[in-house]
Amino acid sequence: MDWKTFQALLSGVNKYSTAFGRIWLSVVFVFRVMVYVVAAERVWGDEQKDFDCNTKQPGCANVCYDHFFPISHIRLWALQLIFVTCPSFMVVMHVAYRDDRERKHQAKFGEEVKLYNNTGKKHGGLWWTYLLSLFAKTGIEVGFLYILHHIYDSFYLPRLVKCEVSPCPNQVDCYIGHPTEKKVFTYFMVGASALCIVLNICEIIYLISKRIVRIANKMKRRNRNVAVNHNGYDDDTINNCSIPMTTLEPKEKPPATKPSYSEKHTAIKHTVYLFI
Repeated sequence: MDWKTFQALLSGVNKYSTAFGRIWLSVVFVFRVMVYVVAAERVWGDEQKDFDCNTKQPGCANVCYDHFFPISHIRLWALQLIFVTCPSFMVVMHVAYRDDRERKHQAKFGEEVKLYNNTGKKHGGLWWTYLLSLFAKTGIEVGFLYILHHIYDSFYLPRLVKCEVSPCPNQVDCYIGHPTEKKVFTYFMVGASALCIVLNICEIIYLISKRIVRIANKMKRRNRNVAVNHNGYDDDTINNCSIPMTTLEPKEKPPATKPSYSEKHTAIKHTVYLFI
């Protein structure tokens, strides 16, 4: 496996990660990939060769080795490193999708019109993709630790293994090569995996709490703006309705004039005709 190419692919995730994500990436490269490449492969390189049994029965040693080591530590850790880093590529692919949309949008409407302020900023769908990648990495880490714990009985490697699997003639004693050294590296890799789980959980809490604080601040600003607009509307209404009292005073009635003789005579005639 070309770990340099693997490192080059993961280095693109670093610029889209938070502080916890950068620490996680450093732990993966320094305490897991480097230890795996430099030391772990050499420690487990003679694993089957040094698995010695006190019998010369053909096939007995191979069957006992397969019975006690159904999955090799070194291959299980290689699968774990590959699977645990795959969710990080989801973020890179999402950013590449945003870049492609931005390029097509600018080609259609002009370079000054932008669809995203920053394609790598964790808002909207990219925030959910990043959060799901963290949950996936945490689940993968826990799953591989459970498999290792279930197969090898709490990550323990004994010096002596008793085997009575066919074609062994009877109970056979088998000895593991360099058990103490392998036990130390096993505990170290398990501790590094547990540290990565803690970092992932801290990053999940950080992202969710930051999102909640942002939403709370946005709601406070919205309520403040609504209150300011409401108060401003009342003041304007009051100011517009404040009419001087002098304009509301009734106007003086014109002085009454006495009716003339002809008007009195006409009114009397109309009254007489009405009664008739």
